[in-house]
Amino acid sequence: MELNFFDTYYLAGMAEEIVPETTFFRDRYFGETDEFATDKVLIEYMDGDRKMAPFVNPIVGDIPVERSGYALFEFEPPMIAPSRLLTLDDLRKRGFGEALYPGSTPAERARQLQIRDMEELTRRITRTEEWMAAQVMINNGVTITEYIDAAKTGQGAKITFYDETGSNPAVYTGTVWNDFETMKGDVIAMCDSLAESGLPSVDLVLGSAAWAKIRTFNGLIQLLDNRRVEIGQLQGSIVYPGVSRVGQIDFDGYTLDIYVVRERYTDENGQAQSFFPAKAAMVTAPGCGKRYYGAVTQIPYGSDEPDTFTGQRIPKLVVDQDKDTRKLRLASRPLPAPKNKAPWRYFAQCV
Repeated sequence: MELNFFDTYYLAGMAEEIVPETTFFRDRYFGETDEFATDKVLIEYMDGDRKMAPFVNPIVGDIPVERSGYALFEFEPPMIAPSRLLTLDDLRKRGFGEALYPGSTPAERARQLQIRDMEELTRRITRTEEWMAAQVMINNGVTITEYIDAAKTGQGAKITFYDETGSNPAVYTGTVWNDFETMKGDVIAMCDSLAESGLPSVDLVLGSAAWAKIRTFNGLIQLLDNRRVEIGQLQGSIVYPGVSRVGQIDFDGYTLDIYVVRERYTDENGQAQSFFPAKAAMVTAPGCGKRYYGAVTQIPYGSDEPDTFTGQRIPKLVVDQDKDTRKLRLASRPLPAPKNKAPWRYFAQCV
């Protein structure tokens, strides 16, 4: 059986073999995924529940209890679809890292470039997914611009995971941290707020400026120097690209892992931007969210009829025989969402 290197299912298999970059927000907090065979996805989350079971007289037998609050929403995930054009000039040029006289034919070089392009397009989509995950945690929703051309002409679209007629339950407003006692009070209040909803507190995520200020607090240093009581430890290590785990601190029973986010990306204007604001802080827990993927409908190579494909990365090959060009497109329709109502507390400007 001869393999068709232009077939969408074969290309999708190639895309699945590419190991994506590990990212902090996407993988730590939205590692679980669900793929839909439709344009729209169903997202569900529950309110926290800390109610106790009632005591019952044996004569009664049982007492009915109400179900926990439950919300089900239908969203249409936004489309991400970067592409890369392959021309005859590309086939004549020596590729990056390629020997000066490799002896490869244009067809062999085309396949090599196709794999390399797919790897790069995968990395770009992963960075967009990381940005979406961070935005969902910062804003309890995400606002995107859906472009209609390469000139960056587009229109905005907004998705929120709370009732906009009220306040955002994920936002915490506290006092600017000028000492450890003030910081400690706010962090405990954020943890208590999550605990009231039956949600765990495991991570304290900090921006770079917030951590630079916090590490100078005398109260923190004195606690860590206390040898009679195990308060915490600070010992930095890079655990994700651009993200360091700087240690662990006990906040009156809430033992939190401290992560500092320095990772940046390049926006559509060519400017470097931070995934997480430098002066912000957030308390949350791993696995608090989930990534949903909508289906992609397209006309595959060699067909005249549209087909619907399910997955996280959907490739498409377009051949223009008149212009002797080949275009590889890699599409994805992701949407990160919380599993519970507001499973994080975000402090926009703690320092």
